[in-house]
Amino acid sequence: MRVITGLARGRKLKEPQGDAIRPTTDMIKESTFNIIQFSIEGRRVLDLFAGTGQMGIEALSRGARSCVFVDESKAAEMLIRENLERSGLEGGKVLRGTAGSYVATCDKFDLIFVDPPYESGHLDQIIRKIEQFDILNENGIIVAESRSEKAMPEVTPPYEKGREYRYGKVKLTIYTRNVDADELL
Repeated sequence: MRVITGLARGRKLKEPQGDAIRPTTDMIKESTFNIIQFSIEGRRVLDLFAGTGQMGIEALSRGARSCVFVDESKAAEMLIRENLERSGLEGGKVLRGTAGSYVATCDKFDLIFVDPPYESGHLDQIIRKIEQFDILNENGIIVAESRSEKAMPEVTPPYEKGREYRYGKVKLTIYTRNVDADELL
């Protein structure tokens, strides 16, 4: 596991021991950042179910203003802190707790990564909570990782479910929060 590009390019990140944390593969991470490459610089990022922290760290390396990493595992919290230190990047804040509890009380973000354990059932719940508590800024992006066969939840305006990208057994689904034309008047 390494940082692909930006300020921390090439820095090795510590990988988890055992099966408790499933890191996103480098290929999926690179594909994700190819999709959102023009939507990172200066943005506030939220990495839910952060695991190793590599998605948020990659965003920071590519110019994100800040990133909040949320995971309920103590092992993940320690791993994220170590990986932030290894990367030498600033702007990261690591919180231990559930994604659902955090989303219910947090500020708004421009970019949100959502990658819960595939079999946990948390993915649909957290997409709905993000929508319910409206924590995505206008023109913001949610990148949700799931198994390729999973049917992803629909959302209501101003949220929109966008394109899905399949990479073997993994699927990335893009959600956005678009500016309502009435809000511009």
